[in-house]
Amino acid sequence: MLLSLGVSLALFLALLLSLVLLLLGVGFFTTPWLVHAVRMHANQRRALAAHWAGLTVLAPYRPLPPGPRGVTGHVERTVRLLKDPATWRDLAWLITDAVAGFLLALLPAALLAFAAEGWVIFAGLWRTVAGDYWYAFIHVDSYGDAVGCAVLGSVFLLIALFVNPYLFTGHFRLARALLAPTRGALLARRVEQLYETRHDAVDSSAAELRRIERDLHDGAQARLVAMGMSLGAIEALVERDPARAKEMIAQARENSAEALTELRDLVRGIHPPVLAERGLGDAAKALALRMAIPVEVDVDLPGRFPEPVESAAYFAVSEVLTNAAKHAGAERVWLDIHHTAADGGMLRIAVTDDGRGGADLAKGSGLAGVERRLGQFDGILALNSPPGGPTMITMEIPCRPTKPA
Repeated sequence: MLLSLGVSLALFLALLLSLVLLLLGVGFFTTPWLVHAVRMHANQRRALAAHWAGLTVLAPYRPLPPGPRGVTGHVERTVRLLKDPATWRDLAWLITDAVAGFLLALLPAALLAFAAEGWVIFAGLWRTVAGDYWYAFIHVDSYGDAVGCAVLGSVFLLIALFVNPYLFTGHFRLARALLAPTRGALLARRVEQLYETRHDAVDSSAAELRRIERDLHDGAQARLVAMGMSLGAIEALVERDPARAKEMIAQARENSAEALTELRDLVRGIHPPVLAERGLGDAAKALALRMAIPVEVDVDLPGRFPEPVESAAYFAVSEVLTNAAKHAGAERVWLDIHHTAADGGMLRIAVTDDGRGGADLAKGSGLAGVERRLGQFDGILALNSPPGGPTMITMEIPCRPTKPA
């Protein structure tokens, strides 16, 4: 109630006055700070809606440039803020919250207080106010009237227990109606996200192609060229120096075996055979067995998933496990992979280690690369790594099984 009637109304009046002062030029210096305060207030209400009512209210604000420099910077920042539709929706929410939001927050408490008042009158207050007091439609004048007040108070208590949850949730639904992104804003954000993930996918494909070309050039291709030169020398020596020719044939055989091994490793790096043959669950178990530290694996999957999804999930798990072994100083890792049918189908992967913690997506390229790889499938990566550990990385990819187990 204090936030609705006090803070919302005060911010509405202050921002309205600042917009008027734009005509005098003063508003270009006050408006950005007031808009920032309004957004902090709105974000607090979004957090309360999620914590108290279980309602998710996304922030629809457009990104802003760095802090303003000089008068021109303040003017530019103010103009960009005023061009953002979310700024005007916040302004409409402030006055709505100060009136309707305040009433929706007041009514639950008022119903409970009114119910308690009936019992207070019955407890003995009726003697003090007899003849001069009305409780709803009951004129309090005798003990019988006090009993009626207690009965009516109980009725109001039952009404409050039934109605208050709806009033309480209604307060936050009203906030969500004005604070949540509009359909147009969601579509614009979706288009921007798809553009970014498409750009990342193209970059990842180009980088992977360059890696394959480099590995082929430095490894198998060099060995095959050497083997071809050896075969040419063998043709020249087979009649003049058969013993030397036999030595070179053996060396060529070794080069062919090493080239074949390198090609197999290269193919395994592109798409591991165990992943193609047995699916994500068994591939993750095989990956865990090759780790230098113990990895406890719990897999519960209903079947196979699309190959691109399985490949992205496999390499994401590989990167996270490698980070835990190399950088986290972990002694043990727990890997949990399961699928839920909720939200249209979601593959959830959780990797927890008992390492030193302190991991940050902004500090390294490994986890950021995993996040970009998952983003190509509308997946997300969440990191919780306080200093001292433990570190928990959760990955989610929307998908449905294509083949039963």
